[in-house]
Amino acid sequence: MAFDLNKNIQWVAASQVFVGGLIVVILGIIAVNVPEAAGAILVILLLSIISLAVFRSFTTETTFVTNVFLVGLALRLAFGLFVHIYDLRDFFGGDALTYDFRGNILREAWLSFGSVTPDGYAVASSTSGSGWGMNYLVGFIYLLLGRNILAAQSFCAVIGAATAPMVYFCTKRIYHNLSAARFAAILVAVFPAFVIWSGQLLKDGLIIFLLVLAMTMVIELQERIGIGAVILLGLSIAGILTLRFYIFYMLAIAVAGSFLIGVRNSPAALVARVAIIVVLGLGLTYIGVIRNASSNLDKFGNLDRLQNSRLDQASRAGSGYGADADVSTTSGAISVIPIGFAYLMFAPFPWEVRNLRQAITLPEVLVWWALMPFLISGLVYSVKHRLRTAMPILLFSLMLTFAYAIFQSNVGTAYRQRTQIQVFLFIFIAVGWTIWKEKRDDAKLIRRARQKRFEAALRGQQEAKL
Repeated sequence: MAFDLNKNIQWVAASQVFVGGLIVVILGIIAVNVPEAAGAILVILLLSIISLAVFRSFTTETTFVTNVFLVGLALRLAFGLFVHIYDLRDFFGGDALTYDFRGNILREAWLSFGSVTPDGYAVASSTSGSGWGMNYLVGFIYLLLGRNILAAQSFCAVIGAATAPMVYFCTKRIYHNLSAARFAAILVAVFPAFVIWSGQLLKDGLIIFLLVLAMTMVIELQERIGIGAVILLGLSIAGILTLRFYIFYMLAIAVAGSFLIGVRNSPAALVARVAIIVVLGLGLTYIGVIRNASSNLDKFGNLDRLQNSRLDQASRAGSGYGADADVSTTSGAISVIPIGFAYLMFAPFPWEVRNLRQAITLPEVLVWWALMPFLISGLVYSVKHRLRTAMPILLFSLMLTFAYAIFQSNVGTAYRQRTQIQVFLFIFIAVGWTIWKEKRDDAKLIRRARQKRFEAALRGQQEAKL
């Protein structure tokens, strides 16, 4: 695969536009509500400065990395501001109000040093199930800044914007191609689903960032052992458990499997990777992650509970599907995979649009469908030429796809959780797009060379006649 620096893109000029747009968004936040805006702007500036300092220190493409982060941040802040102004959290993501409520309960309990137990404290402080980490994150932000949903939302927006540079680093690490890395990062920065779910006080953007960080560290550790990468991998795995516990198991399998396969097959490299697995396991056990994961698996990990969850999803908002499927048995779970996969990957379908939420996603869905040929091309190339390096994201994406195909039964939920797989599929799409672009450019060069040879031969004939 050839290198393509896309020299015609004027990133320096674009940077000025992006920064200007970001400033306008920040001023808009100030105009909405000054008390809330002060804390939000503090969060935005502090996290953005730290993020850009870290990202810029690991690349020579500092202008691109800065720009893709800023444009992603501007889009997320603008969308979040729109949701905040018009009080649309119930419409776009009602979970934000839950996290705000529970985070404030934790704040009140912490400020009273345990002398007061607010109503709902038992639920808010629970460390089992899915998403409890968001309660503590919001509670910590509120402890520092007061109850400020705009500040907590802005935290999620910055992390969501930081996912684009992380995808750039991950793609570049696997394929060593700047064109593919850039295109993948741009897709993550601007694709509407990513803007919607990471521009609000929701856990989705944080999960996606931690997944990409984990995979990037796995790929880094396959090639070079470093204590920093081990620590970041461990923290990202632990963080994912607090946000969506069942992803933890698939991520753990993908990490362990990719380490055992590895890029290098020497005995020393294998011993080093096994040592990393042991260290991670001991560390996660020491801080209680493994115990928490086992508890969640015992409590939630059975097919009967999965069936009840599917029925509940299928009955919501008139956007359910596969309500008649029974996944309480192994054969039933397997039988639902084809229809579950179709909805997970391609819904909402234009002919099944039933409400406004689905209707506003149609333009994005059509673009997503149009990218499928690039996805197939990128996957084929990766399996043929980058299988060992790409193994972590291939293995994880495959497992999570099958899992969601089995236990999702609601179009809206499938569209939302597809982003956790989509972020890695964009990498393969970027590879396929780069292959197509290079073939197109090569074809142009061949046509030009043929045209020049034809013109030279024609001139030669004319000169011979003279």
